[in-house]
Amino acid sequence: MGSKSRQSFVTGAAILGAAALTSKLLGAIYRIPYQNITGDVGLAAYNKVYPLYSMLLIMATAGFPLAISKIVAERLALGDKIGARRVLNISVYVLSVTGFIFFALLFFGASSIARWMGNPELTIVIKSVSFALLIVPTMAAIRGYYQGHQYMIPTANSQIVEQIVRVITILILSYWFINNGYSVYYAAAGATFGAVTGAIFAFLVLLLYWKKTNQITDEMILESGKIHIGKQEDTTQVIKKILYYSIPIALGSIILPFFQIVDSFSVSNVIALSVTKSKFLFGTYLKGQMLANFTEYWFGIYSRGQALIQFAAFFATSLSIALVPAVSGAKAKNDMDLVAKGTELALRLTLMIGLPASIGLAVLAEPVNIMLYKDNVGTDTMAILAFTTIFSTLFMTSSGILQGIGKVMLPAKNLLIAVIFKLVLNITLVYYISINGAAIATVTAYGLAATLNIVSIMRYIDIKISFSNFILKPVIATLMMGLFVFISKILIQVGLEPIILSERLLMAIIALTSVGIGVLSFVVSLFISGAITRQDLNRIPKYGQKMIKLADKVKILKG
Repeated sequence: MGSKSRQSFVTGAAILGAAALTSKLLGAIYRIPYQNITGDVGLAAYNKVYPLYSMLLIMATAGFPLAISKIVAERLALGDKIGARRVLNISVYVLSVTGFIFFALLFFGASSIARWMGNPELTIVIKSVSFALLIVPTMAAIRGYYQGHQYMIPTANSQIVEQIVRVITILILSYWFINNGYSVYYAAAGATFGAVTGAIFAFLVLLLYWKKTNQITDEMILESGKIHIGKQEDTTQVIKKILYYSIPIALGSIILPFFQIVDSFSVSNVIALSVTKSKFLFGTYLKGQMLANFTEYWFGIYSRGQALIQFAAFFATSLSIALVPAVSGAKAKNDMDLVAKGTELALRLTLMIGLPASIGLAVLAEPVNIMLYKDNVGTDTMAILAFTTIFSTLFMTSSGILQGIGKVMLPAKNLLIAVIFKLVLNITLVYYISINGAAIATVTAYGLAATLNIVSIMRYIDIKISFSNFILKPVIATLMMGLFVFISKILIQVGLEPIILSERLLMAIIALTSVGIGVLSFVVSLFISGAITRQDLNRIPKYGQKMIKLADKVKILKG
């Protein structure tokens, strides 16, 4: 693959990290216009089905790109380009088979799965997304092959193209179906079909790179049967090696979608049970599809907060990508003092992102809800869900730290405990307090997962946590920010309400202005209190020096 294949590992990791963050950002934003097009029932239909597809996709492919890249790199280190290509061929075959199996399970089991989710209308939505499982697994093999050559650009560009095409498909097809009089379930099916179109275009990108970079001809492969006879591992050995590397990663990755799947299968069913037991609701007895649509509506209201939580988590992921490699590097050198300092900084900065994001969204839940979703239904649920941000961001950063010190499976085990806990809480709380119960269950379960991770970190890393710097100063800064945001919200509403007649525009001005005031007041409070020092910023790769220069200009940096 020429000089391109000799990219440094660090550069390659940075390219993949940037692509992953871009994809996550796009994935967090599109749900808002999609809900505006289809309404809350359409949002519910999509949010119920897509996590199931994500879980099956992980089962079919998770860990394979990394496993394939590792084995390909081993072959290349021995100068065996033909052997590396053979690993790709075997991987494509294996993943094509697993992809077809999971496609068949999802497509032919769609009606049963839809009933288990509490709504037979979801059948078409499930069938629509199932076709992606015929394409994406093969892409995983090709991406792993390129990564084994340390050529990350094809993987990164294909990921970005996949997400862009997916989002465009979601918005265009959902709009077309709604505009032409089809039900929201057809619109949701069009949205989930975005996974298929995204995969097709991403696959085409990979094929273009393959055409440009492939240096192994068919003649060379045929000749290799003579040249490398006796040196190649048999197919069974290659498959065993791929599974050996990939299964632990898959087991670690599969738990996260279970959080959403618990909601997909429990929230609507428990709400339906609660309504059925009460016999009457608003004077009307609900049954059949009318009951299903009613429960979908409330699941959609519950889902409104998910996009905002993902958006906040995007920044925590960015921080994790920047800091965790430094922790891993220090561990590789057995410099446990540096590991401890890096861990403490990563957790403290994550807390400084998650805490104000949670409080800010909780305070601004009503204007944000109206600004993004047109009305204030479910504002209290969104305010509760806001507190997921602090725990989910802490969980993600702490998971990265544990993986960096070699405890790869610990975060998955901790999250599995939290998922079981959430299921129990969902069944208990949703019956009595509907979607607010699901929101409380989510916050509590993520809190448990984050706590278990941090306890695990303290078991393996001797971190010194200053109560003042780690908790007291950030909490004080957050409370000050919350006060400023609350006051600004009231003042702006009182001042502009007589002038601006559009409620949605007014709430947009309130939300955006208050967010700006909140961020500014929080950052200034952190620097003035000494919660963030010059030494802290110096330890942040890439961005630290820029932040120091900016803070020095306004003279708010201590230390």
